[in-house]
Amino acid sequence: MKTREDKRFNLIGHIVLIILTVNALLPIALMFISSLTENASLMKNGYSFFPSKWSTYSYRWIFAFNGGMVLRAYGISFFITAAGTLFSVLITIGLAYGLSKKDLPARGFFTFYVVFTMLFNGGLVPTYINYTNVFHLKDTIFALLIPSLLMSAFNVLLMKSYFVSGVPDEILEAAYIDGATEFKTLTAVVVPLAKPIIATVAMFSGIAYWNDWNNGYIYLVKRTDLFSIQNLLNRLMQNINALTQNASDVSNVSQGLAEIPSVTVRMAIATLGILPIIIVYPFVQKSFVKGITLGGVKG
Repeated sequence: MKTREDKRFNLIGHIVLIILTVNALLPIALMFISSLTENASLMKNGYSFFPSKWSTYSYRWIFAFNGGMVLRAYGISFFITAAGTLFSVLITIGLAYGLSKKDLPARGFFTFYVVFTMLFNGGLVPTYINYTNVFHLKDTIFALLIPSLLMSAFNVLLMKSYFVSGVPDEILEAAYIDGATEFKTLTAVVVPLAKPIIATVAMFSGIAYWNDWNNGYIYLVKRTDLFSIQNLLNRLMQNINALTQNASDVSNVSQGLAEIPSVTVRMAIATLGILPIIIVYPFVQKSFVKGITLGGVKG
């Protein structure tokens, strides 16, 4: 039975969490509302949750002039996110399961090797030289898939901790007694028990792939048709900024600039970039929270 102190503590905790949730959602709501505000009204009155004039012109402008490229970039982003998340989860499961085995030869060395990569890296220039001159990823679809995203040391250690603390040794021993091989034990016993942490790692990897723009910015020089949605929106934003800043130096550009929703289009671009994540996240939130809670236990 809960005491009065427990009820008071829960009430205060709920109030604090509600305040934090509202503070997290308000900027997103303001961004979306601003993208639906008339550009002239936004420039005159500033950002507001209750704009004086509503307009969808910023979205119509984006799709009218860049609709084909936007749809293609969305398709590439969905493909890269799905493929990258799948391969990332498979590789992470394999390495994390191996590190969780106490009888693994040189287990301490491999664990140190994974942790070491969290603290030090080869630097941008050597990394670029390796991926372009050795692996020849420049201007290929693999440039969005492999560099810096295919595996995360943090995800490996998180999943390894879950395997140690969330999968009882008695269940593994029972599988071995029944004649299951190591691979069969992993696929038939460990993976079903580790669905929360797998969903968590998949969420981390998926968000990283969806939000990544750096790899496309560095490795896609000529093949702009391979731009992900983040790269395309970033390029679109740069073009709008360049037109706005250099308007005085360009002849007969005033009329064209007047038709560009230079302020609201920024909010529309940001909304298009995060919309899929907002849609998907509620469906994996339960497993995400459970995986973080159990996977964070030291094992």
